[in-house]
Amino acid sequence: MVQLGLALSGGGARGIAHLGVLAALDELQLPVAQLAGVSSGAIASVFYAAGFAPREVLRLLLSTNLFRLTRPAFSRFGLLHLDAVAELITRQLGSTANFEDLSRPLTLVATDLLAGESVYFSSGPLVPPLLASSAVPIVYRPVDYQGRQLVDGGLLNNLPVEPLLGHDDLRVVGVHCNPVNPEAHIPNFRRLVERTLQLAINANTAARKSQCHLLLEPPELRHFRPLSYKHGAELFDIGYRYTLGQAAALHALF
Repeated sequence: MVQLGLALSGGGARGIAHLGVLAALDELQLPVAQLAGVSSGAIASVFYAAGFAPREVLRLLLSTNLFRLTRPAFSRFGLLHLDAVAELITRQLGSTANFEDLSRPLTLVATDLLAGESVYFSSGPLVPPLLASSAVPIVYRPVDYQGRQLVDGGLLNNLPVEPLLGHDDLRVVGVHCNPVNPEAHIPNFRRLVERTLQLAINANTAARKSQCHLLLEPPELRHFRPLSYKHGAELFDIGYRYTLGQAAALHALF
């Protein structure tokens, strides 16, 4: 039986669109058999694989002050701790959550900062790899896990299709929430840093996009910044409407 394998990219707040994509896939009754996620895509894929309805996850995000979840670290490795974020995830998923507890196979991607390589996690404890996959360098401290210094997986792989390839019964759908806006305005240093990181990260997705049977990349997301969390409902709706508009292409995969 042919089913879907989803690779969910990072993109900061734009990753909330993943929840809209997943809600549309559920509405279209398309079978999602396996997931791979990185950064904000890791968060969306974990909650979905744990059985949370996408709109339920959206409500959770909209009712949470994301900036209050962090506290200063003031270390040489980063500005913020992820401790409070870990507490939030643990409250929802349980302190002993494992990959094996999920309803679907899931792979999370992080970057080993010292080895300079992508690291894939698909078994064992769930929370440390999830935090590592989302730990944006400089902003957050690296996550110490299994003898590695781990940071955001999107640094080297922002569209993790690799775990989904080589399965005859899987149709790989890449969901990319980090499109570049060619008309972007860059008025200050912060925007310059954001733009530089986006271009650098996008460079590692080009070859991976070509390995997908279908790429979902809502163009409207290019108008939003990585920290546009206050637009969460709108970002969800963009992903939802775009995916419903791709219903014919999705059904054609089967």
